Amino acid sequence: MKWTDQGWRTEKRSRRVLVAFAAATALGVSTLLAAQPAAAAEDPWVAEVDNVVPDVYRFTVPNSAIQPATGITGTVVAVEGNFAPGKTWTTLNMGASGGNWTSTIGPLEPGLYYYQYSARPAWNQDAIAFRNPASPQEVTSKPTWNTLFVDGPGAEWLADVPNGGALQDLTYRSKVTEADRSALVWTPPGYDENRAEPYPVLYLLQDEGQSYREWVELGRLKQILDNLTVDGDAEPMVVVMADGESADIRGEVVKSLVPTAEKAFNISRDAEDHAIAGIGRGASQALSILAKSTKEFSNVGSFSGGFDEKVSKGKAKQINAETDMIRLYVGNVTDPNYNSTVDLAGKLSAAGIEFQSDGSDPETGGTWDTWQKNLHDFAQRVFQDSGDTGPSEGHLPLEPHSLPAAGTTPTPWIDENGVVTFETGTEFAGANNVTVWGNFGPAGSWPRTPMTKQEDGRWRLTMPVEAGSYYYKFVVEGADRKDTTNPTSVLSEPNWSTFQVPGDETLRGEYTTPVAPEARGNVEVMNYTSSASGNPTRSAYVWTPPGYDPDRAEAYPVFYLQHGGGQTWTDWIEVGFAAQILDNHYAKGDIVPMVVVMANGNGVNFPTEITQRITVAAEAQYNVSSDPADRALAGLSMGSAAALSTLYQLPGQFAYIGAMSAFTNPPANANVAAINEGTKLLRIYSGDIQDFTYPNTLSLIDALNTRGIEHEFAPIIPGPHSWDVWQKALIDLLPRLFQA
Repeated sequence: MKWTDQGWRTEKRSRRVLVAFAAATALGVSTLLAAQPAAAAEDPWVAEVDNVVPDVYRFTVPNSAIQPATGITGTVVAVEGNFAPGKTWTTLNMGASGGNWTSTIGPLEPGLYYYQYSARPAWNQDAIAFRNPASPQEVTSKPTWNTLFVDGPGAEWLADVPNGGALQDLTYRSKVTEADRSALVWTPPGYDENRAEPYPVLYLLQDEGQSYREWVELGRLKQILDNLTVDGDAEPMVVVMADGESADIRGEVVKSLVPTAEKAFNISRDAEDHAIAGIGRGASQALSILAKSTKEFSNVGSFSGGFDEKVSKGKAKQINAETDMIRLYVGNVTDPNYNSTVDLAGKLSAAGIEFQSDGSDPETGGTWDTWQKNLHDFAQRVFQDSGDTGPSEGHLPLEPHSLPAAGTTPTPWIDENGVVTFETGTEFAGANNVTVWGNFGPAGSWPRTPMTKQEDGRWRLTMPVEAGSYYYKFVVEGADRKDTTNPTSVLSEPNWSTFQVPGDETLRGEYTTPVAPEARGNVEVMNYTSSASGNPTRSAYVWTPPGYDPDRAEAYPVFYLQHGGGQTWTDWIEVGFAAQILDNHYAKGDIVPMVVVMANGNGVNFPTEITQRITVAAEAQYNVSSDPADRALAGLSMGSAAALSTLYQLPGQFAYIGAMSAFTNPPANANVAAINEGTKLLRIYSGDIQDFTYPNTLSLIDALNTRGIEHEFAPIIPGPHSWDVWQKALIDLLPRLFQA
C-alpha cells in the first residue's frame, strides 16, 4: 500500500421552499422591490452518496469545465470549504477519474456549508477559484461560492419553514452620499401592515468585506427568524439588514434608513422597540451609534466586535438608563476579534456600563457558523424578558489569549480547550502555499488546511480539534515535509508527526487520552527470527498489562494484532495509539488481563510466520498461553487478509479473529466445519463507502453467508480507510476477547 489523498491504498435535502413576497408599494422616496432569497444549492456537481451512512457527499468536476472557468488547464484541482474542525476553511484535493475530478467527504454534521472549486497549473502557483456555471448565484460578495445545507438533528433551527416570513429590498435616499442605497428587510410570518400595534425592529450591520445580503445567504437569517417566530421563542419583529459601507454610519442608519423603514413598514418609532447589532466592524458601528444616539436603540448586540471610542461617566450613566440590553458575543480564540472582544468587555466594565456576555463559543471562530448562533440567541432576548442573562451553555469565560513566542517550544501547541496551533520554521518563507495535511476532516478524512504566512516568514494555522489522536505533515507546494519541532515519529512514514487532544467527549478521545502513569501497561520490543528470505531478525511491540507477572501460574491470553500494507510493526503504537486504548480499557475493567503482540507482517507467508515464528517467540519470551482458546488474531486491511488467510488455512489455531477494512474471501477448499468449531468469534469491520475496501468487505460478508461460516458484521464505522476507523474497531473488539 501507499499513502494517497484517499488514505492507505493498495498499489497495482431537500430543495428550499420559496415563499411568496409582499407586493411592492411606492412610499415617497422609498421603493420596495421583491428580493430574491438565497437560491437553493442546486449544484449538479454535488451529490449525496447512496450509502448506509447518511450525509456523505461527492463532488465531481468535469475536466472539460475547468479551462473555460479558469483559463488554465488545472493539474491540481480541489474543492475548498468550511469542512475542517470548527468549520475552518480547508482544501480537499480531487482525484482524476475518467474525464472528471472527484472528492468524497462526510458524514457532514447538519448545518450550512459554503465552498468553491479551485485549480492550479502547478503546486507553486496560485489557485484560481471557480463555481459550477450551471448552479445559481449563492453569495453576492463571493461570486465563486456555493452553499450546501445539510438538514438533520441539531440544525432544525436553520431549516426552512413552510409559509415563513418574507424578504424584500428597500431602496432609500442616503443623506450621507446623496444617492440611492439599498437594504434587505425580513418581515415575520403573518406580518400585518395594518396591525394596531407596530412591530419592533432589529437593524443589522455587516462586517467589512461582507455584503449586507450575507445575513440571508450565509447567515440563514430567514430560517433562524422564521423558526424562532413560529415556535414562539422570539417576539414577531421586522429585521432590516443595512449596508454599513459608510463613512458616517450614524447619518446612514439613524438619519436616512430608519425614517424610510418606518414609512415603508408597520414598525414602531419607540426606542424601546429598536435594536441594533453587527459583526466585526458592524458591531463597532452599532456601539458607536449607541454612544452618539443613545436614545435610538434599547438593545445592542456585538458579534465579534470591538470599540475604540472613549465613553465618559456621564454618557455611561445615560447608556445604562436608556438601554435595556448590551450583549457581547465572540467565537473561540481563532476568532480574529477574540481579544478585541475581551478588551471591549474590560472597557465597558471600567466605564461602568452594564452589559451581558455570552462568553466565548468554544466550537467555532470568526465565521458565519458563530454568527448564526449569535443571531439565534440575540433574537430571543430582544423585546422580551429572556430571564437568564449569562453565557450560553458550554461557553467559556472571556480571558486574554496569546500563543508562545514563535520557535520557542515543540509544536503543535494545544491549549486546555483543544485549540491546536501548528507552526513551521522560517525555511518555507519563500513558498507560495503551505498546508497542514492531517486526519482532521469529517470521520477522519484528510483535508489540507491552509496555513497563513507570518511577518517573520513562518507559517501558522490555529483551529479547534475535538478530543482524539491525530497524525499530520506539512505540504509545501506539493512536497511533504516533517514538522521538525514535533518530537514524535512514525517509522513507516517519516514525514508524519502525531499528537493527542485529551478529553472524553468523543470515543477516540476517551480511549486515546493517556491514563495516569501508574495505571499504564508496559510497552517493550520483542526480537524474533522471521521466516522471510534470509531469516532476518525482526521486531514486534508487546504490551503487557499493569501488574503483569511473568511467573503467574496461569498463562495470559495473547492477542496478535497486525498492521496494514505500507505499514509495519510500529504503526499500531505510533499512529494507532493502541497502548493508550489498551490502558483505558484495562483501567475501566472492560478487558481481561492479556498480552498484545504487534509484529511485522510484511513480505512473508503469514500463516507460516505467525504460527512458526511470532507465536513461538512470544511464548518463549512472555508468560502467554499456547492454547488456541486463549489466542486472538486481528489486523487491518492487509492485516485482515493475514488474519483471514490464517483462519482459512489453519482453522482452530486462534479462537478469536478480527478483520478491519477486510477482504480475502474463503477459498473453495476451506474447511467450514473446522472453522466454525474452532472459532469463538469472527468479527468483521469496515469504514463506509469512502473506505476503498468497502466493496471487498461486502463481498466477504456475502461469501461467509453463502459458505455458512459463522461471523458477526459490526455496524459500519463512518469514515475512509483510516486509523480513525481502525481505532474504533479495536475499541469495540477488545472487550469481546477471551470473555465467557
